Amino acid sequence: MRVFGVQNDGRFSEYLQTPFQVEHEESILEDWLESNPDGIVEDSRILIIGRQIVTNLGGFIDLLGVDREGDVVVIELKRDRTPRDTIAQSLEYASFAERLDTAQLEEILRSYLNDESLSLAEHHREYFKLGADEAIAFNKDQRIVIVGQRVTPEIRQTAAFLCSKGLRVTCVEFTFFRADGGTRLLSQEIVVGTESEKPKQVSSGSLPVVTEDAFLASVDENGKAVFARILELAKSRAMPIHWGTKGFSLNVDIDGTHVAVCFVYPPDSVYKQTLRTTLRDRGGVEKKSAVPEDEIRALWKQADATGLFVPAGRDLKCQISRPLTEPEIDSLVQWCESVEKTLKQHGLKQ
Repeated sequence: MRVFGVQNDGRFSEYLQTPFQVEHEESILEDWLESNPDGIVEDSRILIIGRQIVTNLGGFIDLLGVDREGDVVVIELKRDRTPRDTIAQSLEYASFAERLDTAQLEEILRSYLNDESLSLAEHHREYFKLGADEAIAFNKDQRIVIVGQRVTPEIRQTAAFLCSKGLRVTCVEFTFFRADGGTRLLSQEIVVGTESEKPKQVSSGSLPVVTEDAFLASVDENGKAVFARILELAKSRAMPIHWGTKGFSLNVDIDGTHVAVCFVYPPDSVYKQTLRTTLRDRGGVEKKSAVPEDEIRALWKQADATGLFVPAGRDLKCQISRPLTEPEIDSLVQWCESVEKTLKQHGLKQ
């Protein structure tokens, strides 16, 4: 890979790829990863809870983390070990991590941050901005992330095989570049891991989807007044509705791709009678579209200005637990129209 900077006069200035061992020890990369956990893998954030964890067999886990779902993440730097040793050691560390209960994970976190009063559950909830209705069980599963400047074909093949057998293994290559002016760049590429998760998106479809009539019959009068207007908006503006087993999503059709504007749930769902936005999560605006960050923030502020929304994880929710006035319902509909207009203006992410 060649990386160039563009000078003021339009000329290219090449950044030179520099092996870590020339100017940086592997411990420096470990420091960088520890300080930038969101840059380790592309598909999720990681909360680092420990470093150089001593295992029961005398090994040292480079970095130990927890993902949004509460699963433990073992992060190992490849260093100069052979491919066989790298894989074997990662599996050994994962087998150790599997045995850790919540109290032990909390003890590791407290020692790592030098704070005996920390609660793992509260720290995790705050870090990932989870909603009050989002319950987490820690260490249901484990994930291995192997990091190196070069992930060898042997490691890639073995890791891909483990993925095919259900073990979550991700291999990430980092490359360091420098320019004459002292500017430094770090590139990241996931070389194993993303493709193995694709089959998990396929569902059996064994549960029937709800119909519009059945859905409206399942909500109370407060919800019906709001959701009937949302459905009318969809019909009047040809906005696709995706029906689920209980509720629906309101979408915008952009060149055949549907981008969700919001999700709607009835009273008997996990989320209760709620309208939830998709600005930051759930495969909506930020994930699929080219809407710039400042306009996402503007849509967030517009929703907040209605006085009807509260934070829910990385997004917002409007719980319909009382009768909404006509102006309040109008503000919800207008917000949906604003999202639709913004999505159509900027299109899909390239």
